[in-house]
Amino acid sequence: MAEMSGADILCQCLVDQGVEVVFGYPGGAVLPIYDILYNHPKIKHVLVRHEQGATHMAEGYARSTGKPGVVLVTSGPGATNAITGITDALMDSIPMIVITGQVATHLIGSDAFQEADTVGLTRHCTKHNYLVKSPAKLAHVVHEAFHIATSGRPGPVVIDIPKDVQVATAPYSKPEMNAHPSYRPQVKADAAAISTAVEMLAAAERPILYTGGGVINSGPEASALLRELAELTGAPVTSTLMGLGAFPASSPQWLGMLGMHGTYEANMAMNKADLIVCLGARFDDRVTGRLDAFSPNSRKIHVDIDRSSVNKTVEVELPIIADVGSAMADMIAVWKQRGHEANDMTEWTARIDGWRARKCLDYVEDGAEIMPQRAIADLFSATRASGKDVIITTEVGQHQMWAAQHYHFDEPNKWLTSGGLGTMGYGFPAAIGAQIGNPDSLVICVAGDASIQMNIQELGTAIQYRLPVKIFILNNEYMGMVRQWQELTYESRYSNSYSDALPDFVKLAEAYGWTGIRIEGPQELEAGIRQMIETPGPVMVDCRVAKLSNCFPMIPSGAAHTDMLLDPSQVSGTMNDEAKALV
Repeated sequence: MAEMSGADILCQCLVDQGVEVVFGYPGGAVLPIYDILYNHPKIKHVLVRHEQGATHMAEGYARSTGKPGVVLVTSGPGATNAITGITDALMDSIPMIVITGQVATHLIGSDAFQEADTVGLTRHCTKHNYLVKSPAKLAHVVHEAFHIATSGRPGPVVIDIPKDVQVATAPYSKPEMNAHPSYRPQVKADAAAISTAVEMLAAAERPILYTGGGVINSGPEASALLRELAELTGAPVTSTLMGLGAFPASSPQWLGMLGMHGTYEANMAMNKADLIVCLGARFDDRVTGRLDAFSPNSRKIHVDIDRSSVNKTVEVELPIIADVGSAMADMIAVWKQRGHEANDMTEWTARIDGWRARKCLDYVEDGAEIMPQRAIADLFSATRASGKDVIITTEVGQHQMWAAQHYHFDEPNKWLTSGGLGTMGYGFPAAIGAQIGNPDSLVICVAGDASIQMNIQELGTAIQYRLPVKIFILNNEYMGMVRQWQELTYESRYSNSYSDALPDFVKLAEAYGWTGIRIEGPQELEAGIRQMIETPGPVMVDCRVAKLSNCFPMIPSGAAHTDMLLDPSQVSGTMNDEAKALV
């Protein structure tokens, strides 16, 4: 066992864990670590412009590659700036290791320069966190942190390392981490529960598979298993925002996304199904609408690796605690073993076709201005025609929902967005992380003119590392989703939702060394998108879209998941006070 400094031990642990990239920003409390990273032969460090950007880059890297993202920041403001991204990763189950510097151990609690109680601050937004007070304990902590971050329901883990621990020495040998003495998530489903689930599916006349991000987190095999399960049972498939791509949008069994801005057919099928099989989703409020009206007559199966998510909001008849991929494999095996065949779905399919006939995603175009839905639809067509491997990230707002509705994913890990926390500023750094993890892919961030400014300083990061990231801004000069709620809820009193001091995005892009493109009318849309795709290096597109378009379909807050507004003609008056309180 070689005697090594704490900083050396940390870097060796990262190498042992297969880490190739670290996203970070230096400061006094992590300089010993940065000294080891200087010209490191195996670890590439990406210098960000803000610590929040580092966490979102790590998220994008993790979500697109399946590997844990790693962040390195200094003490005090370095750690506090990272908290938004840490919370985002917790809500969306993203495996991430955040290494923070801390003041020397003898200064902890003295209000020393750049001291913050990082463990206390991150206790409720991490899966676990550590304050390491001895270099002898560091190796075990780091390897354990990776185990916790990537096992069970993935999530972020923080390791807070005082500066003197980074300098002090200790022997190092790679610890065994095949199992944890107390953290042992249940991966394999109970056989009796699987048997019951299969019989419930075989007996169902109107089943639906309700899928979520857990399918993607389980790995590409889980997506393949989902497709096989759907084919065997004949059940239609819907997905949460985080689960898009786990099931191909090109399949006739695909209903589209469900929930607040989901499709009419998906929400109605959930309501009228006699069996809902929830696979790696959590019945969140954006899906269920008013709980007492959510699918009241359906039987429900919930497969989830996180025991705390089951029966938390919606009571289910059959809970199955397991990795969703493992559970689906078992269900498929039992289904085949028992010789089951799918029930006749003719009537169920006819009802679904009737809901589909409402064409809830249609929109009106007058030819004078670019409709945002058209911009996304043309982006999808152009990227598909390009033949490139495409990864789409988004910021948060109307553009995010339009992208979810009108960009169609056939594969997992190609759609990166902030779901649970809804973090403006996520999409662009996530695109940088995805591009680093997938250097040959075409990575496009769909953004709004307000949200892109949250972490716009990362334009410098992209140009420094020669990353050909594309930003496609739907510029309506508003905080679009805020303005939409103000129109529907507050009699169009647009309080502070208009951005009347926007930068010239083309000139801003050029100032950072990017290519800037402006698209101002429908006649320029196709050529502008093609130019963006074909231009080498990073490109920012300022696409001027209709300013007052609203995102439909929509379930108003406080309404049942079947009480959908399909178009502007259905909006009448304002919401009552109870609904306003739920916005």
